[in-house]
Amino acid sequence: MIVISVENVSKAYRLGQIGGGMLKEDFSRWWAKARGKPDPFLKIGEEHHVRHMGEKFWALDDVSFEVKQGEVLGIIGRNGAGKSTLLKILSQVTSPTSGQIKIKGRIASLLEVGTGFHPDLTGRENVFLNGAILGMTKAEIRKKFDEIVSFSGVEEFIDTPVKRFSSGMYVRLAFAVAAHLEPEILIVDEVLAVGDADFQKKCLGKMQDVSTNEGRTVLFVSHQLSAVKRLCKQALWMEGGRSKGSGSADSICSQYVTQRSLALGKRQWVGADCPGSKWVRLVNAEVICEGGFADQVKVDQPVEIRLDYEVLREGKVLIPNIHLYAEDGTLIFIAHDWHSGWRTQAKAPGQYRTTFTVPGNFLNEGQITVKAAISTYRPFEVHFIEPEAVAFTVVESPAGKTSRGDYAGHLPGAVRPLIESQTELINR
Repeated sequence: MIVISVENVSKAYRLGQIGGGMLKEDFSRWWAKARGKPDPFLKIGEEHHVRHMGEKFWALDDVSFEVKQGEVLGIIGRNGAGKSTLLKILSQVTSPTSGQIKIKGRIASLLEVGTGFHPDLTGRENVFLNGAILGMTKAEIRKKFDEIVSFSGVEEFIDTPVKRFSSGMYVRLAFAVAAHLEPEILIVDEVLAVGDADFQKKCLGKMQDVSTNEGRTVLFVSHQLSAVKRLCKQALWMEGGRSKGSGSADSICSQYVTQRSLALGKRQWVGADCPGSKWVRLVNAEVICEGGFADQVKVDQPVEIRLDYEVLREGKVLIPNIHLYAEDGTLIFIAHDWHSGWRTQAKAPGQYRTTFTVPGNFLNEGQITVKAAISTYRPFEVHFIEPEAVAFTVVESPAGKTSRGDYAGHLPGAVRPLIESQTELINR
């Protein structure tokens, strides 16, 4: 039985700033526009926003799919692909510009930290509030209350106003409510990434349980492809507001990884698109292997990750850093540029390049995503973070060989270094 039917759904937003927060600022902008002058509050490098005022941005563009009862559908795609907009429309938080959605059953949504919670109410009161919103009676909520609190692990704080909760505590209680109050359809966004690893595992197990044993439908958005493949049989790939593909989770995730690797092997930014601040901005990121650009490297080859950036003004100690993530979202390592004599010295304005070298026989097979950032540490300040600055795929060497002879091939784990070892007879 079909419980969710999405037919040619599109969602448009009109670009433009509603207000600057101060009457003086809004008036200055209006007066500049009336005289044909540039926006006086634009930052260096930003494009004149008036050119885009009134233009439409299509967050979703002609999306269609169906979900059957008891099915777990994974929705994947890069940031800005339209995933969250789609879930908000399905959750009736916003309405589509065009198209039609048919839903059979009650929906519980966990879209962002604290969704549906009133900050001044206690955890206990919010459980009953959320249950009432879902159409549950007090008796039904009381029946599930102890189970909800036990699952969330916030028993000690259940009578504390949730505005004092950490983001992790918010998510724990919100997910417990959404999963235990028996909605026919459960919608979960990437918000679970806020929780710790043990709780994420617990949540995935619960979603698997409600779909397999209780016949409820789950829509699950995540950047962790391993979780999508484990939990979902079907997946929908979103790209630029459109449906890029749908089918079995294994097949769609594999296609997504391949496309991302090709698209992110080298990236450049121009003007206002550059990640950065008034101090520094990123202009280029690329992967270098054997002296040239590469989106694919062999497991035994050293690889260089280059960041080109522009320092706009002097006065900050700027330290580039990269964060490497495995295909399943596991953090492999973080590396900083500590070795250029700039740890305590501010860089003068100009173009700079920082090259990080990762040795061969270290990274495991699979796609590696590189998050790039530049920070100042005393006092601590992050000037930009680019979550997917560049990516590349590590592949096995021909015939399973490395520079040091036969090797076991693919092994579990984020890394597979060749560790020096020696075996000797110590007793006969």
